[in-house]
Amino acid sequence: MARQTGYIPHGVIAAVLLPFDDDLGIDEHGLRAHLRHVAAAPGLSAITVNAHSTEVGSCTFDEQRQVMAVAAEEVGDLLAIVHGIWADGSIEAARIARAAQAGGASALLVFPPAPFTLGQNAAMAIAHYKRIADAADLPLIAFQYPLATGQGYPPKTLIELLDAVPSIRAIKDWSNDVPTHEWHVRNLQSRAPTVNVLSTHSAWLLSSLVLGCNGLLSGSGSVIADLQSQLFDAVRRNDLAAARALNDRIDPLARAFYCEPRVDMHNRMKEALVLLGRLPRAVVRPPLVKLDAAEIERIRAALVAAGLLTRAAARDAA
Repeated sequence: MARQTGYIPHGVIAAVLLPFDDDLGIDEHGLRAHLRHVAAAPGLSAITVNAHSTEVGSCTFDEQRQVMAVAAEEVGDLLAIVHGIWADGSIEAARIARAAQAGGASALLVFPPAPFTLGQNAAMAIAHYKRIADAADLPLIAFQYPLATGQGYPPKTLIELLDAVPSIRAIKDWSNDVPTHEWHVRNLQSRAPTVNVLSTHSAWLLSSLVLGCNGLLSGSGSVIADLQSQLFDAVRRNDLAAARALNDRIDPLARAFYCEPRVDMHNRMKEALVLLGRLPRAVVRPPLVKLDAAEIERIRAALVAAGLLTRAAARDAA
């Protein structure tokens, strides 16, 4: 395994899932196969582990190290690995950052601490990011939440944060607001050095990408990394006809994955991979629960509509 040194987060980054056994332990064999399959999609710049898509909130520190080690062994020579930093406190966040760098990560995706839901200011955000930046010599991706959650950074805070912590080289933009999203693209990607905007607006990805994002980072990449890569390329080439055609295939899955309750989005992706024969089971850790039969049927129909599953195969698997 060799770390992808000098990596700046950009382009298509797939956030992988984390398979579990029936006893809720990590299914390492399933994880290795999943990593290899996702990494084989042409056009990716990186994969992401230990983030929302891998149910990181339910994983211990040691489990996160295990996931990183497996990812490094399986795909570290092929792609950069982005490691999520999910912690309510900055000291624990720094510990995770150190372990991620030691394990071979090339960049860190920093989630906002949960206490920020009660209120935050620029000084708090800067203190959190500086502690992480001091712990690991890697580029950081700031996860930008919707402002309504309390965890999103207002424009003034975001600019102060970028000025104070120059190792932040990208944001994962989930502002969920078109004018805010466009403000990010126009103002952050024009900085020197550029701070890349990575869209995670997977429910309206084409609309997001045409604003000029320099990349995307999405859990949907666990299922459709190839389609996302083709869409990103078509938009960059200004081939609107090709982009629309690809978006027509992606749309049924976006509707199936990103409906309410949104907390089940990655649960649904696991079910999709089972239907496609890429995972043996769709086990999630509590408080998530198994999807009901009707929702699984909706996912099956979306896979057929996207051209990923034939009607005959769908009938055979039913």
